Amino acid sequence: MTAIDNPTIDFAHRLADAAGDAIRPYFRQRIEVTDKGKVAFDPVTEADRKAEEVLRKLIACECPQDAILGEEYGHTPGTSTRTWVLDPIDGTRAFITGRHTWGTLIALEDKGERVLGIIDQPVLRERFIGFDGTAELHLEGTRTRLETRKCRTLSEAIVSTTHPWSYFTDDECEAFEAFARAARMSYFGGDCYAYGLLAMGYIDVIAESSLKAWDVAALIPVVEGAGGVVTDWNGNPVPPEGGRLIAAGDPRVHAEAVKMLRR
Repeated sequence: MTAIDNPTIDFAHRLADAAGDAIRPYFRQRIEVTDKGKVAFDPVTEADRKAEEVLRKLIACECPQDAILGEEYGHTPGTSTRTWVLDPIDGTRAFITGRHTWGTLIALEDKGERVLGIIDQPVLRERFIGFDGTAELHLEGTRTRLETRKCRTLSEAIVSTTHPWSYFTDDECEAFEAFARAARMSYFGGDCYAYGLLAMGYIDVIAESSLKAWDVAALIPVVEGAGGVVTDWNGNPVPPEGGRLIAAGDPRVHAEAVKMLRR
């Protein structure tokens, strides 16, 4: 794994700070919501756009050689081996309904390797960061090492997904429902925040589908840095473009999840 230097980590924190400053004034306000979906409802707000604009401006100013891939404004090529992958508000549905389970996702890829990830909840001031095989929660000036919890079997696990049917095909939904029934408990509606909870040891396994590159890039360093496992539904590395994902805190539960969802 490519080591991350302190200036890069500091810059990633400044990006998250700037995005939070741009987003907070819009939260729980009466703002216009635009549907950018071609099939299903896919909301976007001025907060999404403003935050990505701020992030892109900072990167262009301080790291002009780096490429950028963002949900709202696409891909900007660079001349270095690095790409910043941005989702200004992951969980816009949660954002427009006043819930706190959305967050800003900031990732750094180097030569295609996901080397740094931030899940930032700027209203709660909780920031999950993963890099160099470790993960931390930054809150009110404190830094806490994150560690997933032990969970021997799916029957003892808390499982989660953002929505139990909206992002699944019919076959995926059928597989997930059987998977959820085999668990001790299920929890829905977490968006990116659920992955922070997994890294903290409060959720055991998450299964999702229809994810994009900017949805997954930041999550993987955080979960893996806390000791978790992240793959696609077949147990292979999650491809650069996203797709299906299983994130688990314990390899034993991950193996069960793959076995049930692989079909």
